[in-house]
Amino acid sequence: MPCLCRISVELDCALAVSPMATSNFSSIMSSTFYLTGIPGYEEFHHWISIPFCFLYLVGITGNCMILHIVRTDPRLHEPMYYFLAMLSLTDMAMSLPTMISLFRVLWSISREIQFNICVVQMFLIHTFSFTESSVLLAMALDRYVAICHPLRYATILTPKLIAKIGIAALLRSSILIIPLMARLAFFPFCRSHVLSHSYCLHQDMIRLACADIRFNVIYGLVLITLLWGMDSLGIFVSYIFILLSVLKIASREGRLKALNTCASHICAVLILYVPMIGLSIVHRFAKHSSPLIHIFMAHIYLMVPPVLNPIIYSVKTKQIRQGILHLICSPKISSIAM
Repeated sequence: MPCLCRISVELDCALAVSPMATSNFSSIMSSTFYLTGIPGYEEFHHWISIPFCFLYLVGITGNCMILHIVRTDPRLHEPMYYFLAMLSLTDMAMSLPTMISLFRVLWSISREIQFNICVVQMFLIHTFSFTESSVLLAMALDRYVAICHPLRYATILTPKLIAKIGIAALLRSSILIIPLMARLAFFPFCRSHVLSHSYCLHQDMIRLACADIRFNVIYGLVLITLLWGMDSLGIFVSYIFILLSVLKIASREGRLKALNTCASHICAVLILYVPMIGLSIVHRFAKHSSPLIHIFMAHIYLMVPPVLNPIIYSVKTKQIRQGILHLICSPKISSIAM
């Protein structure tokens, strides 16, 4: 009998707490946060939006052109260009979620963003950031196979394997991000709801929570260390083997030609990792520095790779350059012929 009474009391307590927890969850999901543009330069936001428009236009146009060229030119249906198409897709997927909220702030339309939309936005940003790192690792392995095992290149990197690598990279990043995003729904945000960027980042939002955020901090740090660390280590090891193989080539021209095929990829790696590391350092060790530094680093991290990667690959890769010139010049030639 006492056991039955105790169970009954516990059930009553659970039923009493459950609506409270549900109510708290619902209030968080419907809560509003406020994005920040460029602090201190609010009267110039319309003018500041012009270079951002230009950068987004260059990034979207360049990546779309690469995707179109790789899809339509049968000569580019090779592993290297499939991975390049993946890089273009992840570049756009990482930067496009920020575009709408950024211009809503700069054009003074609205600074408000709902919590659920904010979570979706940061999920996409962080997922495709990690995915891009994985794609760069896959591209390093592609260069390793092409230089160290050229006769087996086509048989090792088959279209089926490339598709599996792309799916695995996306699943790895998205699944590991879910615990961080899920815990945010149960944090009370009793402090200011003003975010320090014009889009949502996990490290920016958790500092507003009135709760124990140690799990998010430690899990996020472990995630960054494991994913970026493993990817960068894999890239580094791949290039050690590539250099050892290149040094065995007898002619100087042959060595330079082999290394030249890696130049674009090395630039893409630096373009992603340097701003990424810089942003992480600023958020963790320079919390009290000027807000402009945080905003500047965040914009570089999200906008530089999509803008520069197509430019680098079109300059350094002959086939891509020829494809772009053909795409630009063929309508003019057709109009002249008519």
